[in-house]
Amino acid sequence: PGHRFQVSQLLSHLHSALGPDGDVLLQPYLSSWDELLKFMESLGPVAGFISQQVEHKASVIRRLAQREEAAEGDAYRSVRSMIGAELSRGLVSFRQQTPSGCRTLLRLHRALLWLQLFLKKVAEGPQEGGELRSPSSLCREAYREALAHHHSWLARRAADVAFMALPDRDALFQLVCARSQGEAGPLLDRAAEAIGEVYGRTQKAFEEHGMLELP
Repeated sequence: PGHRFQVSQLLSHLHSALGPDGDVLLQPYLSSWDELLKFMESLGPVAGFISQQVEHKASVIRRLAQREEAAEGDAYRSVRSMIGAELSRGLVSFRQQTPSGCRTLLRLHRALLWLQLFLKKVAEGPQEGGELRSPSSLCREAYREALAHHHSWLARRAADVAFMALPDRDALFQLVCARSQGEAGPLLDRAAEAIGEVYGRTQKAFEEHGMLELP
């Protein structure tokens, strides 16, 4: 069970990530990603396309936090504390790529929107004609809305190919221990809503500091 995606675990981590004053606590935020990685890996080839990058970026932030803790600091306790500390230490560049926690988190942040949109789209009921769209087309649509414009042409092509191999709805239902759209929809909707809250808080913090387009 510890190696399988669990919606309840994801929700628990996401709720724990909600800090005071609209902040996001980084440790449970990264734990949320651990759970989402299990979900992505269950989707097949699409996981290899994005999950390796996600895993790498999460480990970068964890290493920064560990280094800070070793120095008895708490700069990487939350999104806002990290932004404040890295700006004051001159670690963030608005002109060139740097290995800052802020830049790394921004990449995770963008990927989180993709997953949130995907889960929300799968949670929705049938279209007007009464048909449910395939997870493959919904995942592609979410990717184009959230991530495609940040990726190279080659990466976008690779994504399109990966999405074609996405499992069908029945397989997705099994991932959340549901037997039908009626059972899965509310679960996925709750997950999308919880992700949306964390995403919105992080978005606001980045916006306030003009960091949404860090190179």
